[in-house]
Amino acid sequence: MDSCMEEGVEPLMGVTDRIVRSLLASDVPLEREALTAAASAIVPDVAPLAGPEEITDAVDALAGLGPVERLLRDPEVTDVLVNGPSEVWIERRGSLELTDVNFADDRAVVAAVERVIAPLGLRIDRASPAVDARLPDGSRLHAVIPPASVDGPVVAVRRFCEAVTNLEALVTAGGITDDGADVLRTSVGARMNLLVAGGTGAGKTTLLNVLSKEIDPSERTVTVEDAAELRLDGHVVRLEARPPNPEGAGEIKLRALLRHALRLRPDRIVVGEVRGPEALDMIQAMSTGHDGSMSTIHANGPEEALWRLESLAGTADASASADTLRRQIRSAVDRVVFVARRPVARVVVSISDVGPDGVEEIYSC
Repeated sequence: MDSCMEEGVEPLMGVTDRIVRSLLASDVPLEREALTAAASAIVPDVAPLAGPEEITDAVDALAGLGPVERLLRDPEVTDVLVNGPSEVWIERRGSLELTDVNFADDRAVVAAVERVIAPLGLRIDRASPAVDARLPDGSRLHAVIPPASVDGPVVAVRRFCEAVTNLEALVTAGGITDDGADVLRTSVGARMNLLVAGGTGAGKTTLLNVLSKEIDPSERTVTVEDAAELRLDGHVVRLEARPPNPEGAGEIKLRALLRHALRLRPDRIVVGEVRGPEALDMIQAMSTGHDGSMSTIHANGPEEALWRLESLAGTADASASADTLRRQIRSAVDRVVFVARRPVARVVVSISDVGPDGVEEIYSC
């Protein structure tokens, strides 16, 4: 082995870097398909011992998030969490695992983030040390770098996973019983206004997608989202908010989009998540003829979901009394669906009717 190395047989270490340098020196577009074809063509000359894995690593280094791209290709990985260059975690099957994946240094982490956000017109630097982005595959990326992040760059990528696509699949996955699925199916068919509540990663958006499959395709649905993650079928119009650019201009807020949605002749309005003053606009939309509308909200239970909705709506109109908002909410929202993340699955824990006096549970798991 040593003699072969001395005679000039190429060591595998550095092969990927050699391919990367050659690609950078060429005029190939920095797009995955073009880079893969170009790398395959130049490998016999610049790195004869390179195989498909080295080619993929080189392409990842130029058109993706570098070494964590292979983690994102694992269908069981739902989150990738980068705590600096030498500590990369994943969530798989509901459990966090420390991986052996590393970046070269802090700069390599920041460079990887810059690569994927640049085509989106976003930036991250010391003057703007945090960024939130929706990647082309629907995944969500959030990154924070120094000085906002004390111990180095931190990146969290939540993959868009559509393993459960309809109520039947949700039953099969153990997320709800047949009886619960029937309640949800009837709720959508009867054009009830639904609020899906749960904690972070509980499956709120997934359930919203599932519920959307029960909407009559002939109905016109307008979706309003902070980042477009919903995948609805049928007659759908999608609206997406936008953060301000580095100069502070160009922001499109959810409240403005909700008002536009009302003028687009919707049969139903689906709001990806309410987390601010747009809650009041959503409540008013549900109360003014747009039956069958839906949204999600962060909360630890059905009652808390209504309290939180009231609190958020109050930020839109300081003159509105709590009693007035409470009555509007209890008139607008027909049912609260509460979901939670369990060790084996994301589960619909309860479905509750909303009335003048509060919530009444009609299904529990």
